[in-house]
Amino acid sequence: MKRDIPLLIRSAVFAAAFSLLLTGCSSSHPGVSPSSSAPAATPPSVDATPTPISSPSPTSTPVATSGVTAMTLEEKLGQMIIAGIDEYSMNAHARELIEAYHVGGIILYKPNVKNTTQLVDLVNELKQTNAVNKLPLWLGVDEEGGRVTRLPDEIMKTPTSMDIGKTGRPVLAYNIGQLLGKELNAYGLNMDFAPDLDVNSNPNNPVIGDRSFGSNASIVGSFGVQMMNGLQNQKVVPVVKHFPGHGDTSIDSHVGLPIVQNDLARLRKLELVPFAEAFKHQADAVMVAHILLPKVDAQNPASMSKKIMTDLLRKEMGFEGLIMTDDMTMGAIITNYDLGEAAVKSVLAGSNIVMVGHDYEKVVTVIDALRKAVQSGRIPMETINQSVRQVTKVKQKYQLTDRPIKVPDTKKLNAEVQSVLGTKANK
Repeated sequence: MKRDIPLLIRSAVFAAAFSLLLTGCSSSHPGVSPSSSAPAATPPSVDATPTPISSPSPTSTPVATSGVTAMTLEEKLGQMIIAGIDEYSMNAHARELIEAYHVGGIILYKPNVKNTTQLVDLVNELKQTNAVNKLPLWLGVDEEGGRVTRLPDEIMKTPTSMDIGKTGRPVLAYNIGQLLGKELNAYGLNMDFAPDLDVNSNPNNPVIGDRSFGSNASIVGSFGVQMMNGLQNQKVVPVVKHFPGHGDTSIDSHVGLPIVQNDLARLRKLELVPFAEAFKHQADAVMVAHILLPKVDAQNPASMSKKIMTDLLRKEMGFEGLIMTDDMTMGAIITNYDLGEAAVKSVLAGSNIVMVGHDYEKVVTVIDALRKAVQSGRIPMETINQSVRQVTKVKQKYQLTDRPIKVPDTKKLNAEVQSVLGTKANK
């Protein structure tokens, strides 16, 4: 699709084409079909009224798609990738990932964010560059609150999940979810790799800690669902994480591969409880951790395990949304496995999206490995098509657009932070 096609023409094609695409959808997992419900906007049923935060007005209709059948293999594989980029502005590698490799999403980290004006400029550059592609970009960040934040320093920070959980007020998690969604929208971001649904069961865990809502699985589930619903209310895609639970690890998967000696009975009793609650409340996407559970699958970490992603997550728990990996360039994978082969195994095991958060060459390595696996027949084309249908469906559901954004009013955003954190119902 050419860059100069007017938005109105592209948008007019969208409805009819997407309708045809959905008519042909069929799940590759027995008994599972993608959810088509609208993003949840119902306030939590608790003993306090949520602080209302107005929903953003859509700036344009979604970018058009001609459907999966009209996409080339390269375009399909691109939609199955979320890639990291370098620097504060568009560079040649970022442009090539979007224009030549058609990546479906970009994850931004703190080194990509200098200040408000710079972030808006970068986001708009990414959106403009993506105009050559059939689908709008995921533009995602890890914005959990507390110490895990990617927004510019001009924006006031929200409390940690653990501090929110300690209040005993799920309404606060809902309000903060709405607030984070509004902030991300203001910067043109449409996906949040949050909330964290890990149960903080191991006090020596070096990576989760106060990112968790607590050590009680029911509390983690109830607070996590409310934050998820708050994000959905603002049309930001929440990605719950880190399935099947990263709370009992003693190694940081950014550095090495955690090995957790918990069996399925233990997982069902504790770690899976918050995820089951999120799935009941229409979670759209889940991130799978790089952890090895020998009593479940002795050979493969969760992010490469069919027993965990297909048998447990899809079949047993009935999850119907997007399955994505955690960043495949983390130490847990890159120091123990061949990156390309790991990506191929992950897709064969059930992942729809492979995240490659760092290094242009590593992104290319993953895409090349997936392409060769499809061309050789190792990965069936229907596996690729099913993942692209899943991706397209969620992008349409959230009305993603590549429309440029304006520099947000940071004073107004900070006033809303103060309002949410100072509300009587949250004290």
